[in-house]
Amino acid sequence: MDLLKKSYRDQEKNTDKEEVRNIQVVTFNIGKEEYAIDIMLVIEIIKTTQVTKVPLSLDFVKGVVNLRGNIVPIVDLKKKFKIVSKENPKDVRFIVVDIHKKTIGFQIDKVNEVIMIPENQIDSATAIVSGISQNYITGIAKLGNRLIILLNIEKLLSEEELEKITE
Repeated sequence: MDLLKKSYRDQEKNTDKEEVRNIQVVTFNIGKEEYAIDIMLVIEIIKTTQVTKVPLSLDFVKGVVNLRGNIVPIVDLKKKFKIVSKENPKDVRFIVVDIHKKTIGFQIDKVNEVIMIPENQIDSATAIVSGISQNYITGIAKLGNRLIILLNIEKLLSEEELEKITE
């Protein structure tokens, strides 16, 4: 009988524990910093391809690419974030995402991996960053000695910028 009581108490303890949720992200580098976005927003990751420049476009728009018959604008995140660093052309990739039913590619320096991040390892952006970046940085994940900046890719571009890019 004591064994049954102990087992029941153990079950009660387990149900009282808060379940730690994980988010699945793709991590990548821009310059020396590591970033991540929700994997559910990613359509695909492609090697760099021929980019056609578009005259009079926003300064951080690299151009457009033909992705299986679809014209996809490419945003250079290094220019968008005003990061100055050299890139290894062999590692450069385009992360193609769907933002508000519009397909956009983001040029990044290097794709790292797809990982699960426990939500309890993420610090809120409001406590860390301020200003405009607070709109598109959702938090910073601490994984061992790594700090990963979590981006809300849907808010990275303003409505006006998104409209200009996808016209």
